[in-house]
Amino acid sequence: MLGQLMLIVATVALLHAAYSTYEHLSHLKALGRPEGALPNDVSILLEAFASLFLAIVGATVRSPPLREVTWRSEMKRRAQEEDEDPRLSFASFAQRAGLVPKAQS
Repeated sequence: MLGQLMLIVATVALLHAAYSTYEHLSHLKALGRPEGALPNDVSILLEAFASLFLAIVGATVRSPPLREVTWRSEMKRRAQEEDEDPRLSFASFAQRAGLVPKAQS
């Protein structure tokens, strides 16, 4: 829940920073000043970097815990996959090939 909230706040903050940059550039354009660089306003840059940091922390908090990958667990998973018929994935391609109508010449 906390991670989800942090991601939402970070998204809103980043959108606000983008809108503030747009407003700043439109204000410069109205004054007839060149608009070749990013705004010099530190608050916009600070808000953008804070939202980036908040998004990284929120994604880290929201992600599930990492699984332990050991040789034993990997071999157990692969042994379960080998019990299935490995040709099943190719059978679906052959079935789909019959559904496509042939071009009449």
